[in-house]
Amino acid sequence: MKAAVLHTFGEAPHFEEFAEPVLDEGEVLVQVLAAGLHPIVKTLAAGSHYGSTEALPMIPGIDGVGRLKDGRRVYLSGTRPPYGTMAQRAAVPGKMCLPLPESLDDITAALFNPGLSVWLALKWRAQLAVQMAKLFGAGKVMALGRNERVLRTLPDLGADVVISLEQPDEELVQAIANESEQTGIHVIVDYLWGRPTEAVIAGVMRTGLTHLAPHVRLIEVGQMAGSTITLPAAVLRSSGLEISGSGAGIIPLERVMEAIPQLIEFAASGKLSIETESTRLSEVEEAWQRRSSENRRLVFVP
Repeated sequence: MKAAVLHTFGEAPHFEEFAEPVLDEGEVLVQVLAAGLHPIVKTLAAGSHYGSTEALPMIPGIDGVGRLKDGRRVYLSGTRPPYGTMAQRAAVPGKMCLPLPESLDDITAALFNPGLSVWLALKWRAQLAVQMAKLFGAGKVMALGRNERVLRTLPDLGADVVISLEQPDEELVQAIANESEQTGIHVIVDYLWGRPTEAVIAGVMRTGLTHLAPHVRLIEVGQMAGSTITLPAAVLRSSGLEISGSGAGIIPLERVMEAIPQLIEFAASGKLSIETESTRLSEVEEAWQRRSSENRRLVFVP
């Protein structure tokens, strides 16, 4: 079969022949219709994610949309190394295939992973993240980011406050502190880590000995801006801050599977809006090395 095949960590995969997957017990063969290029897919292929394995060559991709032998269209996940979803066919555990409504197109359904990470962070541990926060009943949503064009669209999606990361550190910290002074910040879903996280932490820190700090939960989901932070000890004693993570390895598979059907329902009903860009899998090498237009999510199709 044809697939995107990665031979070296950190390089782009090539479109070439790869051995057909042999089914293990409980697996089904799925014809892949669409597979998203999520940030986690790239970090796994770079060998820098804690979930990366030494299995090379390999096919990238952790989820997607496909069609079963009986014609049913499904959301799929759970392929085993070295197989991924960026191929013509994938072997997937039968329990990891969930039916999709006809009202939900392949491209949108292939992009559940980013929304799922927010869902699990908010429900299991405490531009999509804003919408998910509102759907979970957040009274005030603050959105921080670097892309000015995207930031301008966030109020329409439910963001009450938008703060650009493209400003000096002192001004950034002060902006966060000003917006959180009255109501406090209760949950932080963090895709970035690094400098932006340090600024948010500094913004929720309180000085003096007479205040009662609100409880703040920082849920670390990704590290797009850096892999480490500096954390002053005084922050933990003055801010009510608690830090935890949300990711594969600490969330039971059953909880993941329970979350997907309602995420499918939200997407099918139009409650979630995702900007997408699709490209042929045969063009994977070129597409892998370029940034998708603005903030569009890239999806590979046959």
